[in-house]
Amino acid sequence: MKKVFITLTTLTLIFSSCKKQDPFKISKHHVGLLTDSTQVKDLSAIFKNDSVSKFIVGNSFSTSKTNIDILDKEGNKLLVLTPARALDSTSVIRNVQIADARYKTDKNISSLSTFKDISENYKISRIDNLINSVVVTVNEINASFTIDKKELPANLRFDMNMNIEATHIPDDAKLKYFFVNWNN
Repeated sequence: MKKVFITLTTLTLIFSSCKKQDPFKISKHHVGLLTDSTQVKDLSAIFKNDSVSKFIVGNSFSTSKTNIDILDKEGNKLLVLTPARALDSTSVIRNVQIADARYKTDKNISSLSTFKDISENYKISRIDNLINSVVVTVNEINASFTIDKKELPANLRFDMNMNIEATHIPDDAKLKYFFVNWNN
């Protein structure tokens, strides 16, 4: 009887620890099946049912980062990945731009979220004032959210020296871009 109990307990532990990772969940160190240690060479295996763009850079002396687009079967963009080093298959992914709204954080933040959704669910670490946009950074999930300045009141759109606070951004301001950043 004791052996049966131990066997059942062991099997229960094994099956409960083998739960499948959500392919659309975003956390501090994961975007779906990607992790902050995923290498470029592993992308074809991770996205075996999707399309991974492969770029050939004409200038071998180019030092710019080469983005890698991940498309689903229908050709819709899921993610845009930026490796830490261009043209290096062993390079890890540095930035992940979330293009598909199915990718969500555990607090239900996606590319379709508004500023209010972000500010109510996460502590805002920093707000940067750029030429045509503001970037809201949330260190808790290694994320940056870009909001077009067209979403801001007119008196805040043109002064790049202004220190923009969370209270200046309207609750219904839509996201232009959603990034998860891994500084490996």
